[in-house]
Amino acid sequence: MSDWDFLHDMHNEGYNPDQIADAAACGYNPYEPTTFVDYGFSPNEWEEVEDEEFLSDRLLINTELEEIFEKLVYNAKEFHLLTNRYLQIWGELGELFGEIYYNIKRHKAHTKGSDGKLGNDFIEIKTISPEKNVDEVRVKRAGNFSKLLIVKINNDFSFESQMIHRKNLSRGTGSHARAKWQKDKSAKNA
Repeated sequence: MSDWDFLHDMHNEGYNPDQIADAAACGYNPYEPTTFVDYGFSPNEWEEVEDEEFLSDRLLINTELEEIFEKLVYNAKEFHLLTNRYLQIWGELGELFGEIYYNIKRHKAHTKGSDGKLGNDFIEIKTISPEKNVDEVRVKRAGNFSKLLIVKINNDFSFESQMIHRKNLSRGTGSHARAKWQKDKSAKNA
């Protein structure tokens, strides 16, 4: 059976030549029923579902925010090339990266305990800048978070990240826990 047999079926079902020509132009029968009502289902039988359940995480991203992020990274890179100094915006870049690439919903400014939420998890975001000599971060043990997102910004201003469960952080009694960057576990890159 060929892909165009539906045109013969349309002719046999009584469609006029203009309708068959329209179908040939678009590759399918545009006059076929396309809604559940056309198939005999009542709207009372439908379950209402949020649109967000069907959209991918990347489609929910605020494109203006992504554009600003890219401009900030570009400007930080250009500033470094011109002055050989870094702009001190690492934390904000790391949090923007988490918001854009993980779809983390950030809390209001100055909220204590965590930086945002991803599903039911509270997320703390820490950034490793190109200026750091050691690839590790320190996070307050008293923080209210279940996952730690480490964002690493490389010398070429490329980004890598790792998500760590709180239970996998180093044990101890101090006020801060340390988490080392694990080279083979990079999750998302930009």
